[in-house]
Amino acid sequence: MSKIKFYFILLIAAVAISSCHKDDSPDVTPPRPFDEQYKTDIAAIEDYLNTHYIKEVVNHPGFPDDQDVIIDKITDPATQKSLMSYSANTYPAVPRLTSRDVYVATHGVTYKFYTLVIREGIRNDAANGGGEYPCNVDGVYAGYKGTLLDEAGTVFDSSNNGQTLFNLDGSTHDGGSGVIRGWSEGFPQFKTGWVSSNTDGTIKYNDFGVGVMFIPSGLGYYNSAQGTIPAYSPLMFSVKLYSVKRYDHDLDGIPSYQEDLGGDRYVNTFVNGVLADDTDGDGIPNFNDFDDDGDNYATRGEIKDANGNYYAFDKIPDCSGNQTDPNRIKRHLDKNCIKMNQ
Repeated sequence: MSKIKFYFILLIAAVAISSCHKDDSPDVTPPRPFDEQYKTDIAAIEDYLNTHYIKEVVNHPGFPDDQDVIIDKITDPATQKSLMSYSANTYPAVPRLTSRDVYVATHGVTYKFYTLVIREGIRNDAANGGGEYPCNVDGVYAGYKGTLLDEAGTVFDSSNNGQTLFNLDGSTHDGGSGVIRGWSEGFPQFKTGWVSSNTDGTIKYNDFGVGVMFIPSGLGYYNSAQGTIPAYSPLMFSVKLYSVKRYDHDLDGIPSYQEDLGGDRYVNTFVNGVLADDTDGDGIPNFNDFDDDGDNYATRGEIKDANGNYYAFDKIPDCSGNQTDPNRIKRHLDKNCIKMNQ
């Protein structure tokens, strides 16, 4: 199954997971219309955002519970700020509640996806790490806690094991776990931290991105019940982004995150009904297309110099050989330019 097709498969019987990743035995109930269910989900999510607050963010550097987020129901509106109130904050202020529209063509629905950014990931130049955004088809090493939006705040799964790889493209390649669509929409809003070692030799995660994703059921498990997760459940995931694994899905020599033409960290989304990040308009986004400009010459051959060595991404020239003009069309994206290894 191709990566692009994964994102447009109906979440009716195919997506089944244990917590955030797949399971082979879902309990599937009859499907409801996506648009009707979304109205119910978004009402529940926005009610939750208006009636709950951040009770505590645990500050325990070097330990698994560091930056655990505890959210509770508001009992004193005068002193307890609702999660929704953070929508007034803009970058770089934190906490901030952001929202973005996610159109799913097969559902015929544009979902509103809320993300609460509590801490930005920070780069440490001395350690040469941190401060990187993933794109929505990268792999991430992350901690998480999954919670229902019920009165009890039921926690259905959690993990602070930073050694676990989750693939945001939904696949299981490189031993990673495939995830629900909501994770691929939420994680690009956070940055990574950096890694050091404790005195006993164990890994210590520092300054990693922390926040909460609010996922409508259409971007989750929809009508597939999973353990303690009922069918049609909107979900809340508290997450910690430790590090990123980059992929080159089409093996064209350009990592997938660098094939994000719009620079928004989402490489296979629709804008006004048109698939973005698709130079030749063939319906296949560049990250999954071996011939980005549709000139019948593979991208891999067009981004090498005369000696057959790959150019650094920011040094790929245009057809004239210019490597410095920021507005140039790199030659692998110019269908009128055929320059193989020259």
